Amino acid sequence: MTTILESARRGVMLEEFRAVAAREDVDPHFVLRGVAAGRIVVPKNVVRDNVDPIGIGEGLKAKVNANVGSSVDFSDIGIEVEKAKLAVRYGADTVMDLSTSDQMDEIRRAIIESLTVPVGTVPIYEAAHRAIRKYGSIVHMDVDDILNAIELHAKDGVDFMTIHAGVTKSAVELLKKHPRVAGIVSRGGAFIAAWIIHNERENPLLENYELILDLAREYDFAISLGDGLRPGCQADANDIAQMSELLTVGKLVKQSRAHGVQVIVEGPGHMPINQIEHHVRQAKIIVDHAPLYTLGPIVTDVAPGYDHITLAIGGALAVAAGVDFLCAVYPSEHLGIPLLEDIKQGIIASKIAAHAGDIVRLGEKALKWDLEISRARAALDWETQFKLALDPETARDIHERVPSKSGACSVCGDYCVYLILSRFLESGVKKQGLRRIT
Repeated sequence: MTTILESARRGVMLEEFRAVAAREDVDPHFVLRGVAAGRIVVPKNVVRDNVDPIGIGEGLKAKVNANVGSSVDFSDIGIEVEKAKLAVRYGADTVMDLSTSDQMDEIRRAIIESLTVPVGTVPIYEAAHRAIRKYGSIVHMDVDDILNAIELHAKDGVDFMTIHAGVTKSAVELLKKHPRVAGIVSRGGAFIAAWIIHNERENPLLENYELILDLAREYDFAISLGDGLRPGCQADANDIAQMSELLTVGKLVKQSRAHGVQVIVEGPGHMPINQIEHHVRQAKIIVDHAPLYTLGPIVTDVAPGYDHITLAIGGALAVAAGVDFLCAVYPSEHLGIPLLEDIKQGIIASKIAAHAGDIVRLGEKALKWDLEISRARAALDWETQFKLALDPETARDIHERVPSKSGACSVCGDYCVYLILSRFLESGVKKQGLRRIT
């Protein structure tokens, strides 16, 4: 079978490339060339028909992923599907199911069946869950357990999978020598690190990466190289363990592409504002301009309950610097499992960040949206403003809760600058040959 990446390299114009080009308002050959170079990824499992293709990468709008999924403490198939649908309604471009409960298989399949956006998973969660049931501990899982989980997800139609192959035995040793404040905060990274320490062996995902690539090639799912050693607080950002993993990931990017497999690279979680731009540009070079997928970064650790905001600040800066894919963070981050309102708030915050960054990376093309709503605002054209708003429902509700007879909003009423300009400066505006405000 010829993969999406191999087709692009051969100059074959797939319908997926045309669909992405139409969505992004770019030339289809721009998409083809980007995929061929590994700078754009179009995640789509060969067994899944109900997918609207999207492009993630250079020269395209930054995308937003929504994490959903059950936990040991909270598991409901219907609610997880509802969360996934709500995320897409508010602009999520992809959804990842991170379920860890006994219902993980049913939830994954229900989400895939219910959505037309690409769906991702972290199959090490499945392998770990089964290992606990089978052996009593994660550290006793073997490579077959891992490969079986990956293949199960592939057969179900998962479009991209996080693989924590960059957590090496040597990187774990570095963590021992250079302890962190927050330690390992990636669940998958912690599973692998515990396995390495207990078994005194190399990461099984790394040792068997060729076998994983064989599965990725067979089902044409994209690999998202996980950041198992991402920093979990400001103090740990850009430490030696994080950078060691990034260097390993850079090698795995080349190995994946050589196998005909599309690859995304996951990035840091917590990082001070002044380090973001340099890190993003450095990472892009190390991973040969593969699409970067970051969890923000979160720019301060003191705002539990508001980490959708701390992410949006870092996410906007990261996208402006070259990040292609943001993973949404919810108000519930660090506190508990997200529920419906958390999903809505997190996705909206991430979409704001993505668009703010796009104004820098795409220029006038992205700014067109802002220009249109600004013109409507200057004309006091409320219906057009609501139509163009990122969240039209909330914008309308806020405007209408305290109405104004003036035609402006209730902050200024008759003192609205646009009403004043229209009523009292109109003749002066006409004399100067300028257009009317209303």
